[in-house]
Amino acid sequence: MTLSETAPQARQRAGRDLRALPKAHLHLHFTGSMRHSTLLDLADEHGVRLPDALREDWPPVLSAADEKGWFRFQRLYDLARSVLQTEADVRRLLLEAAQDEAAEGSGWLEIQVDPSGYGSRFGGITAFTDLVLDAARQASTSTGVGMAIVIAANRTRHPLDARTLARLAAQYAGRGVVGFGLSNDERRGVIAEFAPAFAIANRADLLSVPHGGELRGPDSARACLDDLGANRLGHGIRSAEDPALLERVAAAGVTLEVCPASNVSLGVYPTAADVPLRTIRAAGARVALGADDPLLFGSRLLEQYETARHVHGFDDTELAGLARGSIEGSAAPSDVRRRLLDAVDAWLASDPVPPAHPK
Repeated sequence: MTLSETAPQARQRAGRDLRALPKAHLHLHFTGSMRHSTLLDLADEHGVRLPDALREDWPPVLSAADEKGWFRFQRLYDLARSVLQTEADVRRLLLEAAQDEAAEGSGWLEIQVDPSGYGSRFGGITAFTDLVLDAARQASTSTGVGMAIVIAANRTRHPLDARTLARLAAQYAGRGVVGFGLSNDERRGVIAEFAPAFAIANRADLLSVPHGGELRGPDSARACLDDLGANRLGHGIRSAEDPALLERVAAAGVTLEVCPASNVSLGVYPTAADVPLRTIRAAGARVALGADDPLLFGSRLLEQYETARHVHGFDDTELAGLARGSIEGSAAPSDVRRRLLDAVDAWLASDPVPPAHPK
C-alpha cells in the first residue's frame, strides 16, 4: 500500500493471487539472484568480511546518479560475488534461484552471467560456463522451472573481451545459452564498438539483450537497437521520454525488461509511482517485469507485479498482459511458451479473490 492509499482503496485493488500467475523472468543477474541468508552463510563459511550494508543494514541504500554511487553499487556486488568459491556454492545459488522463481509463479527463468568475473576461481570461463549450465539443468529438473543462460559482456571492459565472450556464448547456442547481453554502467563505453561481438552472437542465432535506456536515457536505447540489433532491452524504461523511439520499440516487438525496484534504488526515478510503466504499456510496448538484483535491491519478481497492481493500478487483465509479455519475449521452447500462455488464460478465467472486509 502506498502512503497516499487508504485501506478501502487497497482492498478494491485486491484480485487473483499473483503468486499463481504464470510468468517468465528475463532480467535476473547471477550473483544478484542470491538470497541474503545465503550470502551471510557463505561469507561466514569462507571467512569473507561483509560491510554493514550487506549485513545488519541490508538492503543497502543505493544510488547510481553519479560515478561515485555506481562505484559503491559495483563494490557491493563484487563483494557479494566473492563468497562464491566452490562448485557447491554455484549449485546452491542456482537451485535456490529456481526455488524462489517456482514459489512466485515463474515457469521460465533466464539468468544473466559474465563468466569472466568468475573464471579465475573456477578453472576458466569455459569450465565455469559448463558448471553453470549443468547446475541450471539440475535446478530445473528439481523445481520444474525451465532455465536458460544469457552470457553478458561488461561494457567497462575492452570490446575485444566482449568478442571472446560472444564466441563462448556461440559455442553453447542450443545447449542452454539463449542470448548475449551487455551490462554494467550504461554511461561507460561506446555502444557501437560492441557491434562486432553482437554480430558473432547473431550468427549463432542468440538473442541480443543489451542493457540500455536506463541510466543514460533514450539515446542508449536507440543505440542498442541501431548498433546491436536488440531483441530485448535490459530496462529500456526511459524510451518513454521519446515518443518516436517508444513507437519504434512497440512496432518492432522489442521487449522492455522493466525493473521498477532497481529503477528507484539506483535513483533513476524518485518513487515507484514515477516509473512510467503505464506510458510504455499504453504505447503498446511489450513489457517483461524483472527483479534485476534482488540481493542488492531487496525485492524479487513478485514484488514487481505487486507494484504494478498497487502503485500503478493495473487490474488482473493488465497484469495477465504483463505476464504474457514476459513469456512471449522469452527464449523458452514453443511448447513451454504455449503451456505458460494457456496457464495465464486459465488464471484470468479463475474466480478472483474476494476483497478483505475490515474487522
